[in-house]
Amino acid sequence: MRGTIPPHVSVPLHSHADPETFMMIFGVVEGLSHSADGFEWIEVRPGDIFHVPGGAMHAFRNQTGEPAIMLIVSTDRIGRFFQEVGSPVRDGPQVRPFDPFERFLQASKRYGYWNASPEENARVGIVLTTP
Repeated sequence: MRGTIPPHVSVPLHSHADPETFMMIFGVVEGLSHSADGFEWIEVRPGDIFHVPGGAMHAFRNQTGEPAIMLIVSTDRIGRFFQEVGSPVRDGPQVRPFDPFERFLQASKRYGYWNASPEENARVGIVLTTP
């Protein structure tokens, strides 16, 4: 899959059973890695690989002024999830028939994916805001 994180956007802390391997193509993001020693933000640049084992808590943040584009290798199950919650990138204004975050939460629940609370995200350096 090809994934894009727009400038100044974060992917909140979450986990799922599906392993994911990210290869950065363009831009720079920070990937949040979790181990027995705690959380650590790791800078991911073009050509770098960031692997997330199944069940591991992880997040991303793009603190730059450019989009971050990566190839994502995972399961067909998570591919279906992304198709359900994603929005195609188009030029011009975007029409959203209902709250995309609510759509994301509903799909996460159906798939059994865990999402951190706003407080848990704040503890790792992600401040959640609504447009």
